[in-house]
Amino acid sequence: SVSCVQHVSQSPPKLDLMHNGEAMSPQDSKPSAPLLPPPSPPPPGPPEYPRPKLIFHTQLAHGSPTGRIHGFTNVKELYAKIAEVFNISPSEILFCTLNSHKVDMQKLLGGQIGLEDFIFAHVRGETKEVEVTKTEDALGLTITDNGAGYAFIKRIKEGSTIDRLKTVCIGDHIEAINDQSIVGCRHYEVAKMLKEQRRGVPFTLRLVEPKKAFDMIGMRTRAPKSNEGKMVNGRETLRLRSKGAATVQEVVSNEFEERATKKVDDLLESYMGIRDLELATTIVEAGKDKKNPDDFAEALDSVLGDFAFPDVFLFDVWGAIADVKNGRL
Repeated sequence: SVSCVQHVSQSPPKLDLMHNGEAMSPQDSKPSAPLLPPPSPPPPGPPEYPRPKLIFHTQLAHGSPTGRIHGFTNVKELYAKIAEVFNISPSEILFCTLNSHKVDMQKLLGGQIGLEDFIFAHVRGETKEVEVTKTEDALGLTITDNGAGYAFIKRIKEGSTIDRLKTVCIGDHIEAINDQSIVGCRHYEVAKMLKEQRRGVPFTLRLVEPKKAFDMIGMRTRAPKSNEGKMVNGRETLRLRSKGAATVQEVVSNEFEERATKKVDDLLESYMGIRDLELATTIVEAGKDKKNPDDFAEALDSVLGDFAFPDVFLFDVWGAIADVKNGRL
């Protein structure tokens, strides 16, 4: 703030999004001129097998029956599908976690969903207002966002100003700063606003916490274990994209990319007060094949120009990617 082609000896099956498409029969018509003989049909190729529709199971994290969703390509569409199943507004959904109903930031849904992942939607709970006074430059907050306009707290540094305010919790959505709504702002914009608050001057945070369950066991139904509606071949994920269609990708373990992405995520937190693995992945992808910092900066600007990363951050990121590549990290 909330982005493969398999080479085989024959054409791989494709997942095409269609809008209620049906084969149409040609209309009968009387030709006004003699028709040329039809060309010889091409030799029959291998039969095409349509891929099954990708169906995901979902529940509301505070407890609900299990719903089934499909046909989304980005986070906003995902929220709309979940909202439709449970008859709520998409704006009620703060964020989603995968395979855990708990507010667990390690399980946060990012830009990829495993085809076997179970989606838990955390919805708006109680609203609270907290007065904060900075006693040091950093508040001790790390911000992320849900990709659909809501920034929330991903981490609280132990012993920090925010840590001493026990009413502020991980998972709380920051709805307003000093009564100014920040709904629709990206995580880095919210982090910048908080950083600009002056020391010794009180300011107010309006927070919305995720809805808590009163009877988690009684309300929750068991997650189904069947693979119904899934196309499973090894470990595959659906990668959501802000522009264009979602794509199914096979997860290939890449130690360089994993280590570089983690390091870049750490640098995002250090410089900008945010954590965002999808953003870190995009940065690593932009830099892994570049020969020098200038090419890297140009590539990054073309895909992430809105962020206006400071030069010192870019040099540190370039250095971290080079260190991981050369085995120094």
